[in-house]
Amino acid sequence: MTRVLILTGLGALIALAAVLWGLTYMWRGQGIQISGHGHAALILGGIITIALSCGLFALTFFSSRRGHDDAVSPGDETPKPDT
Repeated sequence: MTRVLILTGLGALIALAAVLWGLTYMWRGQGIQISGHGHAALILGGIITIALSCGLFALTFFSSRRGHDDAVSPGDETPKPDT
């Protein structure tokens, strides 16, 4: 499990680096210059976005697995009709 998490994180960082390289290549082709602060902001924003999305996916997964999504409150079950 630890190996999967490490490989997933490494894959996410490699994908982020590839996107940043592609954006830099595209911007330079259009004559737009980005300072070091701009690159730092892009990297930090990407890392925060990936961390937030991983956290939200984990919360959704664990909530579903533990049955927290079954009923909002105990009175939400629909009564069965009498036959």
